[in-house]
Formats: sequence, structure tokens, C-alpha cells
Amino acid sequence: MSGFPDRPSIEQAQQERLRVLLGAMAPGNRFYAPRLAASGLKPASAMLEEFSKRFSFTLKSEVVEDQRAHPPYGTNLTFPMEKYSRYNQTSATTGTPMRWLDTPEDWRWMLGNWQEVYRAAGVGAADRLFFAFSFGPFLGFWTAFEAAAANGWLCLPGGGLSSVARLRMMRDNAVTVLCCTPTYALRLAEVAAEEKITGAGDALKAVIVAGEPGGSIPSTRKRIEAAWPKARVVDHHGMTEVGPVSYECPKRPGVLHVIETSYFAEVIDPATGAPVGPGGAGELVLTTLGRFGSPLLRYRTGDGVRRASGGVCACGRSELALEGGILGRTDDMILVRGVNVYPAAVEEVVRRMSEVAEYRVEVSGARGLAEMRVDIECAVNVADGDAVARRLEDELRATFNLRVPVKALPAGALPRFEMKAKRWFRDAKV
Repeated sequence: MSGFPDRPSIEQAQQERLRVLLGAMAPGNRFYAPRLAASGLKPASAMLEEFSKRFSFTLKSEVVEDQRAHPPYGTNLTFPMEKYSRYNQTSATTGTPMRWLDTPEDWRWMLGNWQEVYRAAGVGAADRLFFAFSFGPFLGFWTAFEAAAANGWLCLPGGGLSSVARLRMMRDNAVTVLCCTPTYALRLAEVAAEEKITGAGDALKAVIVAGEPGGSIPSTRKRIEAAWPKARVVDHHGMTEVGPVSYECPKRPGVLHVIETSYFAEVIDPATGAPVGPGGAGELVLTTLGRFGSPLLRYRTGDGVRRASGGVCACGRSELALEGGILGRTDDMILVRGVNVYPAAVEEVVRRMSEVAEYRVEVSGARGLAEMRVDIECAVNVADGDAVARRLEDELRATFNLRVPVKALPAGALPRFEMKAKRWFRDAKV
């Protein structure tokens, strides 16, 4: 016996929680009540299979439009306003920010999801956790911080500090777990080398990353591991509108398990909406089974994923496994001279080259005939940036069968990022 729920147990629990969610939502949620009525589903007897067939998808554009038409929070509120105690909003890297409210009960549900992330990562009472993010209104690592604090673990907030101050704080407090974006894990190591700050990673055993797909991109993962050689990189993903969704498999790096006790997850063909079977790639669709105050039902996340083959994982779990984590955003794909190009695939190529410290991609031209250019900034010890640029051009051509111009820029020419990096710039025609 593995000690983990098998598929029938997982699905039975999901079905029971779905029924409770539908029953709680039906009376007062003006966003979903009409959809529930149109589906013909009865909350007390709804089955997972008929829910998937009869309940319509929820699109991000619908949520954004609802909040625009009914400011500031929209109509996706199950309870009266006095029941809500938490506010977050999306970082709006791809458009208008969404505002999200949570009840105390929903917040505790999200903290419970983070407990699964920590459990799989092997974090415990002896650890000192450092949170290198700004503690702004986006969900970020708020729930990670409070979940660790609720366990009685020592939590060090890094909001408002410079990178130098954060590194010294890590060193002085013998931090064992660093929580940040993949980009910022690399940036902290870069600053440590520039400022000759030693010891920040001496006690570090885990770097838990989120906010970008880099933790499951092999070359980015290797770069982080090289920057923090005593630490294991642990990927995780979530979204402000759905909460903490997955944890990295303890046995298979780069594989994410969806927390299926908290989410009903589907993988669909983004073009047809049809379900994708084991081994297939598609878009992740989520129903939040424990976030009653502002739920999302059959929400098209826009995250491209690949379902692992069925059966029990090497770690003993039967929860849905996503090979390679989040492969990219379905709405991020661009067509460059007839070739589909995803940002995550470009990052995989760029991060293979240790000489490249930072990069930027500019895309211009009409759809289908778009042109792509990459600017790079080399590491401080690189003498010939133009040679590195030529090598990267060769690597991009070999990977995508495209000629992509690469230009080496002077040191300090490209910005550095603490939270989600913005490296892709497109003109209005693309």
C-alpha cells in the first residue's frame, strides 16, 4: 500500500466536493446561477462525467468582462460582501488585471494546498524559509508564507529589500528554503557574484519556484541548480484566480502533480474542447472544489500541459501528473514564418548557454509572417559577446529551422526581474 488515495477514491472525493460546491453556489452566485440552470445539473446528484459534458467552459475573457461590467469585483460572488476578508489581483502581464476576493474558509483551503507543496518538497519544522517577493496585491507567495507560518516554521519576509539585503539576510539566518520566481533565483545568484557576497546558499537545501514555467524547463532548471549547488529546485504552479494548483513529484523532477483533492482537472484539445487522453498534450481546465466564495468551474487556464501515462506514479501517487510541468501558455504561441514558436521553447535554447545572463525577444510584422529577434546580455566574464550571439543563432536555427538574428548588448542594457519576467515584446500586428 502506498498510503496515497487511488483513482476511485480521488474521483469519489471530487464528486462529493463538486456537489457541495454547486449546492453552496446555486442560490446567490449571479455569475454561475444561470449556467447551472442551463446545464440542467442537480447539485445534490451531479456526476463528474455529466458535469464535464453539460457545464460550459469558463473563459478568462468572460471573467474580465464581468468585472468590467459590474465593477470592481463582478458577479462571481457567492456570499454577501461582509463574508470576504482577502483581496488579490492578477499581475496583468497579458491584459486587464482580475480582482479576486476570498473568505477566511477559502483562504484556509489554499493554505492547505500549499501544505501539499511543502510535504512533497520535504520542508519541515527545522527549516528557515525566505520569501523573496514583494508581497504586493497579486497572490504570489502570500499563501506559501502563511501556510508555513501556520505550521510554526520560521518565515523570513523579503518584501521591500534590495537583492543585496536579501542575500545578506539569507546568509545571516542560514536560510534553508528559498521561495521566488525562477528568474529571480538566477538574479540573486548573479548579484551575489557581482557584489562578492558569499555564504547565502551555504545552508540552502531547496529553491521552490513559481510564477513562470522555468522550474520545469530543463536548461533553466540546470542553471538554477548550478547557481545554488547545494539546493534542489522544486517547481510549483498556481494562479491568482484558482489558487495553488500543483506540486512537483518527489521522484520525477519536472513532473507536476495536480492537487486533485482540491481541483477537478481536465486536459482538453484547445481547438475542439474534446478531452485529451493519457500521454496527450492540451490545455489544462480546472474547477476549484474548495474556493466557494469566488469559484471557477471548468476554467480554461490557458496553460499548455502534457498528461503523463496513466497508472500509479513512481512516488506512489495517483493524482494527475503533468510531464514537463507547464509547457507554456496557449495564447503565447506565435507563428514565425509558418513555424509555431512558444516562449518556453526559446528559453530552453537560450538557457543552455551559460554565457547568456539575460535576454529579450522582439517580434514584429504581420501574423504568419512575423519576424523574431533576440537580444542578449552576456555574463561579466565573457570577452566576445558577438561570438556568443552567433552560436545562439546557430542553436535557434537548429531547433526551429528558422534564422533568428541575435544581437549582443552591453552589460546592464537589459532589465532584471523580481517577479514575473517580461522578456517578449510584440508589435500590434502580431
